[in-house]
Amino acid sequence: MPDETYSKPSDVVAEEGKVLVDGPDHVHFAFTPEAAAETGARLIDQAAIASGQLRTQPDSS
Repeated sequence: MPDETYSKPSDVVAEEGKVLVDGPDHVHFAFTPEAAAETGARLIDQAAIASGQLRTQPDSS
């Protein structure tokens, strides 16, 4: 698992039939449209799960 957790979303643009992602720490990659759509759906699903996990964590204050 990564050591760093980022709060700024990645930049995403469609160019020449590819979906280009510019993420934190100078991470750059390209997806096919199909891979981008599936990755996007997986991100949305897992973001909902992670949000639920945060809501159910005991308050540490």
